[in-house]
Amino acid sequence: MSVFIIAEIGINHNGDVDQAKKLIDVASVSGANAVKFQKRTLDIVYTKEELAKARKHPYGTTNGDLKKRLEFDKDDYKEIDRYCKEKKIHWFASAWDLESQKFLREFDCKYNKVASAMLTDLDLLELIAEEKRHTFISTGMSTIEEIERAVAVFEKHNCPYELMHCNSTYPMPVEEANLRTMETLRKKFNCGVGYSGHETGLAVSYAAAALGATSLERHITLDRAMFGSDQSASIEPMGFMQLCGAVRNIEKSLGDGVKRVYSGEEAAKAKLRKQ
Repeated sequence: MSVFIIAEIGINHNGDVDQAKKLIDVASVSGANAVKFQKRTLDIVYTKEELAKARKHPYGTTNGDLKKRLEFDKDDYKEIDRYCKEKKIHWFASAWDLESQKFLREFDCKYNKVASAMLTDLDLLELIAEEKRHTFISTGMSTIEEIERAVAVFEKHNCPYELMHCNSTYPMPVEEANLRTMETLRKKFNCGVGYSGHETGLAVSYAAAALGATSLERHITLDRAMFGSDQSASIEPMGFMQLCGAVRNIEKSLGDGVKRVYSGEEAAKAKLRKQ
């Protein structure tokens, strides 16, 4: 089964649809299966006090100014939907509140995503699971018991899902990747397990693919030096293209586990073996 590669655009578009399109282009050319965004209803997710906090950034003077800048509206998503169809790549988004999930229902996305931060929001999980779309569930910051409660919701609704091993540090120290957790989750929940990475570099993602990740999600950016909280833990275009190509080669290299002598070895065998 081929690894489902997700290019996480998230908020790295900085509120600019044209920039989002450039990132969609990167994902499409690289061979990713889908791009992913994030959707929030600001006055639900954040308190008035939080939005009013002073914050230095290019788009205003408060935290609210920045959050508003980063949210696409319905017309923006209509254009994203149109553009992704043109580029023949799937898109979906992780909703951070009930209203955002209801908003996403206006688009015929094939997939849903539960962000690590939302794994314990059972009301949101119920809303997502009742749609019965294949759902990627990130498990950063979560205990096994919390994952069990989330999985129970999807099992109850008979909604297809897979877990994604994740560490929610941005960027993640390599020594905290703990990729063997993928096998722990696979055995305990008897489901597909992917990897959502926030590290710098590509080595951990390669290892996740070699260890049997069913999906692989990495943030992408046009330039890691750009303004934005997720940019430094993201992959630039050439790096993402390299990642996708390497993952496909890793898939090919794993084979079926049957020991055999390949035709290309026969000449060497005849030359080097004495018997």
